[in-house]
Amino acid sequence: MKRLISFASVLVLGLLLAVGVMAQADSFGPVRSAIRNSNARELAQLFAPSVELSFNGDKQTYSATQAEFVMKDFFAKHPPTSFDFNHYGGSNQGTPYAAGLYTDKEGVYSMFVKMKTADGGLKIATIDFKKE
Repeated sequence: MKRLISFASVLVLGLLLAVGVMAQADSFGPVRSAIRNSNARELAQLFAPSVELSFNGDKQTYSATQAEFVMKDFFAKHPPTSFDFNHYGGSNQGTPYAAGLYTDKEGVYSMFVKMKTADGGLKIATIDFKKE
């Protein structure tokens, strides 16, 4: 009987974790779509009022409007040939993040996106590109 209760507990915990990961993946779906389509305007709709953008360690904080233009320029210079998130997680404070690989014709970037609660929902707070 104890084994059955232990097994059921582990099963329920596993299901709850899987649901949590799927929910995080769903919140990053529009981000994935905007990046795959090189659509800075669509991506900007998901920005928090201020966004930290980092390209190979060069970090800057921009307003959402400024960040849209920076991303538009990046997409024009480095259109993706492929992109996908390969890891989702959350901080101890519940801040969701995703990591992935962004490939253009010149190479591969590891990419990190962190979201935060703003304007009544989850918004992009950080995007970090690092050329591999």
